Amino acid sequence: MKAMLKRGATIVAASHNEGKVRELAELLAPFGVECVSAASLGLPEPEETGASFAENAAIKAEAAAKASGMTALADDSGLEVAALDGAPGIHSARWGGPGKDFGLAMERVHRELEAKGAPDARANFTCALALAAPKGSARIFEGKVFGTLTWPPRGGRGFGYDPIFVPDGYGETFGEMAPELKNRLSHRMHAFETLMEATYGA
Repeated sequence: MKAMLKRGATIVAASHNEGKVRELAELLAPFGVECVSAASLGLPEPEETGASFAENAAIKAEAAAKASGMTALADDSGLEVAALDGAPGIHSARWGGPGKDFGLAMERVHRELEAKGAPDARANFTCALALAAPKGSARIFEGKVFGTLTWPPRGGRGFGYDPIFVPDGYGETFGEMAPELKNRLSHRMHAFETLMEATYGA
């Protein structure tokens, strides 16, 4: 593990989502590790056939590592709404249609909650990070952040469902928060901290 993330290393962020690549790069920068995106390398997006965030993250990391010959870090994450039995979950991006339009995805979440008579709006984001070398299986690290949903969307920062998610203990949505604060609270940070503990023992 340590050799895979040593200072000065460059790894592939196995994502074509610019927001995810940016956040992964920001998390890794203090450790002297640089990211290049799968998109910038022209790597194809593998079909996500897993039944969980962990399985889909592993698929992406292993595919990028093998195709690039470099260590790859993949993120699979999404919104889980308690009143919708955990949906959209691993289908979070698909709720935005073929164009992965999260404006449409957020509207669908709101519409389905309204159809249930405005029930409890508790929700959480889940993130699975998968770290893979060109040979071998990925290692998985997971994190969650809990909060409530709000409507209408607020804030133009972040990406995905951030404008409708208010983390516990705060009044701002992830879409309104300064990126530095969101990064400290996020599901991605919780997963990343677990990865770093396994890598550096701290």
